[in-house]
Amino acid sequence: MILDRYLARQFLPIFVVAIGMFMFVLSLIDLFANLVRYLNNEVPFGQIMKMSMFYLPKSLSYALPISLLFASAYTLGDLYARNELTSIFSSGIPFWRFSVPLVFIGLLASFFSFFFDDILVIPTLRVKNEMSRRALQQQTSENNSDIVIKSRNGQLIYSVDYYDRAAQALNGVNILEQNSRGDFISLIRSRQATWSGEYWVFADPVIYYWGEGGILRVRSLPPTEAYTEQPDTFRRSAVKAEELPFLEVRLLVGDLKTAGLPFVEAQADYYHRISFSTVSLIVMILSISMGGRFRKNILLMSLLTSLGAAVIFYVIEMITMMMAKLGYIPTLVGAWFPVVIFILIGLLLLRGVKT
Repeated sequence: MILDRYLARQFLPIFVVAIGMFMFVLSLIDLFANLVRYLNNEVPFGQIMKMSMFYLPKSLSYALPISLLFASAYTLGDLYARNELTSIFSSGIPFWRFSVPLVFIGLLASFFSFFFDDILVIPTLRVKNEMSRRALQQQTSENNSDIVIKSRNGQLIYSVDYYDRAAQALNGVNILEQNSRGDFISLIRSRQATWSGEYWVFADPVIYYWGEGGILRVRSLPPTEAYTEQPDTFRRSAVKAEELPFLEVRLLVGDLKTAGLPFVEAQADYYHRISFSTVSLIVMILSISMGGRFRKNILLMSLLTSLGAAVIFYVIEMITMMMAKLGYIPTLVGAWFPVVIFILIGLLLLRGVKT
């Protein structure tokens, strides 16, 4: 339809300028937030710029919803100020039908946001964070100490003094086996266990078990291939969910649940990956409801409205996600509550829009 193409041509140039502007602002915010620490650690200028470049995909991810909101609100406001919307309404075209291209763009942007974050934003952010940790001498380790995990529905409990990821070795291993009622069956103790590729090989293991007459007995444990828990299970608490692709976050949540480790934070991030991708569609609904309300100072009012709505959304999202990660509310609620609230606000505003 001619009007659909016309609306898209009015919208796209403003959107391109807006996303460039917001990306620049967000990159500057990240740079200045860390600039003092970079200077204190005498980080070279070239390395600072390289880290800023790796942050650009994340800036685009944050800037996309704000830019869509600004560009669509400004486009509709400008059309209304020039009385073009009045002419369109007089021809009998409903406002919702005229705005369909913007909703379609918002839907495409939501799909793009999900896959863009998963394919490009997560890897580049991981590289940026690693470079920043090295530059600021904040090295992290994927080795774990004092580990306790559960396996086989809680019937097998591992207690490990230290996990060496490089050597794929467990030091100070105690494995408690119990039945479904929680009754003691056996205890295996070994000074070290190394991963063979398929199972754990114990060094000088002994096993304690109940013998005849209810006497606790001990003997050497013969070689066995029964213990096959993956090495990554023992380092999961050192892995950051925000630096993993979507499917790996789901595996992380499953591994943490199986191991009996805290999984709420990772699960909250898993749901947030999906909910955040819908923001582009939400802001389009908001912008359509606000687009025809400004006839004067359209640029300023559209910019202020876009920034105000974005700040409110991100603040609410930050609060609900924090509460979800701390276990005060369900993780699904924490991820989707801001989305549902803003959808309802957009639909309520649409009821009062001029047509």
